[in-house]
Amino acid sequence: MFWRFSATCYTPRCVVQLLVEMLAPYKGRVYDPCCGSGGMFVQSERFVQEHGGRLGDISIYGQESNYTTWRLAKMNLAIRGIEANLGPEPADTFARDLHPDLKADYIIANPPFNMKDWGASRLQNDVRWKFGAPPSRNANFAWVQHFIHHLAPSGIAGFVLANGSMSSNTSGEGEIRRRIIEADLVDCMVALPPQLFYTTQIPACLWFLARNKQDARFRKRPGETLFIDARSLGHMVDRVHRDLSPDDICKVAETYHAWRGDKDCRKKYEDVPGFCKSATLDDIRKHNFVLTPGLYVGAPQKQEEDEPFDQKMQRLVAELRQQMHEAAKLDKLIWANLEDIGYGK
Repeated sequence: MFWRFSATCYTPRCVVQLLVEMLAPYKGRVYDPCCGSGGMFVQSERFVQEHGGRLGDISIYGQESNYTTWRLAKMNLAIRGIEANLGPEPADTFARDLHPDLKADYIIANPPFNMKDWGASRLQNDVRWKFGAPPSRNANFAWVQHFIHHLAPSGIAGFVLANGSMSSNTSGEGEIRRRIIEADLVDCMVALPPQLFYTTQIPACLWFLARNKQDARFRKRPGETLFIDARSLGHMVDRVHRDLSPDDICKVAETYHAWRGDKDCRKKYEDVPGFCKSATLDDIRKHNFVLTPGLYVGAPQKQEEDEPFDQKMQRLVAELRQQMHEAAKLDKLIWANLEDIGYGK
């Protein structure tokens, strides 16, 4: 199994594949500010090659604070012939951004969940906090705003966060989320199945942010956000761990591409109760800016009965009458056999 490492959280291969398939980074600058061992980059290059592109169609930028992991990332990329700018040394992304002027076409990341000690006190008036100062004891919205800060005018970001980021209102997080939503940056939200991660039981989701929802590569979709509830997907690989199959990944990614209006996508988007819903900003306002997909997609549609009720009841009564008749015949046979051996009287 392939893993991507970031600080204290491993990213299962299926989650990396899902992020890459949804972002579809064919060409441009790809950035991961908490790149771990470089797995996101390897998978991005593989995506380009598998879809007819060339090695080098994407330019890679990354950063990692752990020295050992940073060296592992450099080796991981070098042995695959992938050129990357990971900075001259490991460094903390918040305290010392090694790519301060970078505007990325694609950002793909799995930052540490609910990171407590991230140096907030030294970054009170940082230029990145356009939507509000992040809480000092949780870096989730520091990461989100860092991603936004580094997006190119038509850039797209896809990243993993703890589920709490979709609904938390503590320490100003709800207000920061509201401002990001009102800025029309949230393109898609995906609720992931439980038990995908081996190193944490914290429920996780995927965020997708788009700088320009009128980008000519896709259909114009200002004021719209796609919600996908993928919690029922996947299969258990052992008693405690789940995995997403290629079909699961394709189902979620194709839904996003169809909704976004990708020119190469043949599927036509439709809302599917219990799975996906295209919502408006007004819909999100009505839900107090909570981004949990389950609030929007609703319950799965019940299968409609093909057989009319009266006809079904007549059939079931006939079946019951036949079964009771057979049971009576069987009773007579049993009693007859008991009488033959002297026990039926």
